[in-house]
Amino acid sequence: MTTEQDAPPSRRQQILDTAAELFAQRGFHGVSVADLGAACGISGPALYKHFASKDAVLAEMLVTISEQLLAVGRERAAATDSPAAALEALVGWHVDFALRHRALIVVQDRDWESLPPAAREQVRLLQRQYVEVWAEQLRLLHPDLGLGAARATAHAAFGLINSTPHSGLLDDAAMRDLLRAMAVRALRADA
Repeated sequence: MTTEQDAPPSRRQQILDTAAELFAQRGFHGVSVADLGAACGISGPALYKHFASKDAVLAEMLVTISEQLLAVGRERAAATDSPAAALEALVGWHVDFALRHRALIVVQDRDWESLPPAAREQVRLLQRQYVEVWAEQLRLLHPDLGLGAARATAHAAFGLINSTPHSGLLDDAAMRDLLRAMAVRALRADA
């Protein structure tokens, strides 16, 4: 019996995954439609059966992953019984995400300006909502923490965790443990 996890990715998902790796290596503007098609085992024009343009690939890649971060972040926080547990769950989720999606972190950072304006606004909105999930838990844990400081604290934690494309000097299991421990200690510290 084949489960969803065992099933091979769809052609569309294969294109997104391959594009993330290529964009991370060469930059969005350093990858042509022909390059992307060839890396996926299809012709460049065949790519247009799945996406309207290379811009649409980038937009779907970053919007979809932002939606996933927010949805799972909300689920993890809601499934806990305390702000400390919620922050641990959020850290665990974000660390796992960062270790699995190093290429997307690079693309988000480097190719942000290449996103079409509507997609950029959508990603910004999703990211602000994700920050608010973290900020709410931080303020519950630290009642004297102002909203601006809570948001800044969340962003600082993201910076630590999203360092994985550059700081992954350990194997993933050791890196996971290190990042979780550092982020949880920082978030639990008195503000």
